[in-house]
Amino acid sequence: MVTYLDAAATTRVDQRVAEVVLHWMTEEFGNAGSRTHEYGAHAKRAVQQARTYLASTVGAKPDEIIFTSGATESNNIALLGLAPHGEQSDRRHIITSAIEHKAVIEPLEHLESRGFEVDFLTPGPSGRVEVKAVQERLRPDTLAVSLMHVNNETGVVQPVAELAHLLSKSPTYLHVDAAQGFAKRQDDLTAPIDMISISGHKVGAPKGIGALVVRRRGWDKIPLQPLMYGGGQERKLRPGTLPVPLIMGLAKATEIFLNEHEQWAKQALLFRERLLTALSSTRHHINGDSEHTVPHILNVSFEDVDAEALIVRLKNLAAVATGSACTSASYTPSHVLTAMGLEADTASNGLRFSWFPGDIDDFDPEQIAQVVRELQPATT
Repeated sequence: MVTYLDAAATTRVDQRVAEVVLHWMTEEFGNAGSRTHEYGAHAKRAVQQARTYLASTVGAKPDEIIFTSGATESNNIALLGLAPHGEQSDRRHIITSAIEHKAVIEPLEHLESRGFEVDFLTPGPSGRVEVKAVQERLRPDTLAVSLMHVNNETGVVQPVAELAHLLSKSPTYLHVDAAQGFAKRQDDLTAPIDMISISGHKVGAPKGIGALVVRRRGWDKIPLQPLMYGGGQERKLRPGTLPVPLIMGLAKATEIFLNEHEQWAKQALLFRERLLTALSSTRHHINGDSEHTVPHILNVSFEDVDAEALIVRLKNLAAVATGSACTSASYTPSHVLTAMGLEADTASNGLRFSWFPGDIDDFDPEQIAQVVRELQPATT
């Protein structure tokens, strides 16, 4: 059986979550927008309970949670939805990093075509953007800073909490793509971050459900404009019938993950240590700051080993990836590793191992090391 080591791309839906989703699909299947009968009223109450719970996990208010299809949509609503305010107020400067997910980079490239100026900061070999670097780029016309919580390729944690406290005293809004960090580094997300993008399928929920946290600043709302129209659901920012089963699945998955987080982190770290011990017999380079990282993602480049060739050799043993699932079909060097200033061979051969306890309990990482040793030419 192939061991699944690509949890940063997606996770298995927890069986307990699947049961909740199925229940709301087949038994209590009402439309939360139907106000004339108990089916709809019950669905509406359930959604409100889920909204209240999810808000509490990041220190937000229930009406500050907008359900979306996932972090990509949330990123687009946050960044493109803020653009009209930037145009009206003549604040067209945005700061981000060159290691963001394409779900942030591409909307910002679109805004560049509309006359916005975007600063793409490079983090250096650590893969961690410094708060000082952001501070140095702030200007009176800076509309927003968009910085990811946890990098999806290296697992490096960015200083979003510190940045949130800094920017809360300024007119510049902070958006954080927390697809990889939600529930895993939850304390960071209770900081006064203006907008947080959440994805369910990274924590055992189904694909197709996520949220955007849109916090008020005192009494002031973030001046977002909708990207779609037709129904007025979700504070008129995201129209469409609410997917009650998926929303309930997201809430259940989050509850399970947070309740079991301590054990999850312990098991994830244990496997990381076992993997690193096994790889110590190979010639390799760990990409990213090991001091500021989540325990379940490791990016490694192996000397004199082509990453694609290694994936082929591992295909009957372990499911791994070269980077983001959104760009893994492309064999170009990782834009993340390239932006970190790594040498071309290292950047083009980064291999991401990411795991979820339960999927790796019986797997011996020495099997990976053995394949690497077979591919690496002997040193003289």
